[in-house]
Amino acid sequence: MTVTPLATRVIPPLPRRWRGRYLIERNILGTKSFWPVLLSGFFEPVFYLFAIGVGIGQLVGDVQVGGVLVEYRAFVAPAMLAASAMNGAVFEATNMFFKLHYGKVYEAILATPVEPTEVASGEISWTLARGAMYSAAFLAVMAAMGLITSPLGLLAFPASLLIGFAFGALATAAVTWMRTWQDLDLITLMILPLFLFSATFYPIDVYPDFIQIVTWVSPLYHGVVLIRGLTLGILEWTMLINIAYLASLGVIGSVITARRVKSVLLK
Repeated sequence: MTVTPLATRVIPPLPRRWRGRYLIERNILGTKSFWPVLLSGFFEPVFYLFAIGVGIGQLVGDVQVGGVLVEYRAFVAPAMLAASAMNGAVFEATNMFFKLHYGKVYEAILATPVEPTEVASGEISWTLARGAMYSAAFLAVMAAMGLITSPLGLLAFPASLLIGFAFGALATAAVTWMRTWQDLDLITLMILPLFLFSATFYPIDVYPDFIQIVTWVSPLYHGVVLIRGLTLGILEWTMLINIAYLASLGVIGSVITARRVKSVLLK
């Protein structure tokens, strides 16, 4: 007679697949009771689009992009889409602070076969999911307003996923170093200037030379340029640099998060 080990009966064996998906399932179940809160970050870019893109756009007129004149609201809308992806990923990443230091959620999870690296990848994937929700909703708003002027605009959604990946990975990595709730204000302090000075409301060439150099470091700027080119149908080879930059930041952030989560939880 074959005897089943006690550990196998207590902890059902999991296939050697990515177990980070269980973090996503847990987060989905945990947000069912307050899902409207998830939509809060979506409305800010929409308000900016109507207040500035549509309102001030009546005064500004057309803007030149890649040698082509476009409506001001068509210039601003892609930037707001990129900001939606950023907001969704970053806002969700901040929730990791409570789980890590107060809720002791991960200590319980590590009692299962889930490993610290899978905890990190699962949480980053969840931030990406929230960013994807914001992006899809905002893309629908743009389509309804007629602000997608090229079939290439369909690629704006995967581009927004790349933006969410970069910001989600960097934000979760940053959260692992935070020790108090006040530290979360530092994330807001970083996000606001990125939002305002990433060629969101006006072309980068209106900045002084020094600000242009600093702007090139901004992940949001690369996301804005990428999505703007796709929605307007203006393709340039430099978009490959934008893609490579965002992907690199996402990978770097993921590696740092995995190491930090392992260090914090197993210390």
